[in-house]
Amino acid sequence: ASMDNNGHASRSFFHVRYNNLVCQEQNREQQRRGLIMDSFVSNTPLFTMFLIFISAAFTDNILLARFLGMCSIIGVSNRMDTGFGLGAAVVFVTSVTSMINYIVYNYILIPLGLEYLKLITFIIIIAATVQLIEMVIERVSETLYYSLGIFLPLITVNCAILGVSLFMLNKPYNFIETAIYGTGGGAGWLIAIMIIGGIREKIDESKLPPGLAGPAITLIIIGIIALAFTGFSGMIKI
Repeated sequence: ASMDNNGHASRSFFHVRYNNLVCQEQNREQQRRGLIMDSFVSNTPLFTMFLIFISAAFTDNILLARFLGMCSIIGVSNRMDTGFGLGAAVVFVTSVTSMINYIVYNYILIPLGLEYLKLITFIIIIAATVQLIEMVIERVSETLYYSLGIFLPLITVNCAILGVSLFMLNKPYNFIETAIYGTGGGAGWLIAIMIIGGIREKIDESKLPPGLAGPAITLIIIGIIALAFTGFSGMIKI
């Protein structure tokens, strides 16, 4: 160590030494907190379910990332109230059918060696669920029923709903996580149709060139929003 005029060790040496010890202790504390947080994230089922929902609704949006369910969006997204009704029906259908399809696939088709029938089985389950919803909406709200028109029965062949059930087969999810994933997928479709419906309502108040009216401007809107949603890609991988 350097010496001063009185022959004593310079205080700067001890000061640097003290700072190094403090920094090391702070680093150890930060690492300890990081390990606690990692343990909390990995060992908390509720947080895992929250991530699954956010991933299905935003980072892996069934419409804006997978581009499934486009036909219904183009036909019904001209009004927010109608879009919300159809979107709520899609959320319910995806939630229910994902749970039913999970049970049927894992406890009936796989034990019997009939995995190759999953596609037609899923379609039958979705069709039965949609038929039930159609009957309920007709009884509860005739206005919404007639507003949805032909697009309500078309939920049966909505590739977004079938896609959620098929995508779940590639996920290592249990029954509850599958239900959360199905709900998140439907919620993502609802979010997309509400955003597009709100934009289209504003656009309808303006004059558009004939070539952009109708489905053309809708596809342009979907493309722009899809570009915005790509910012969520890769944020959550679960």
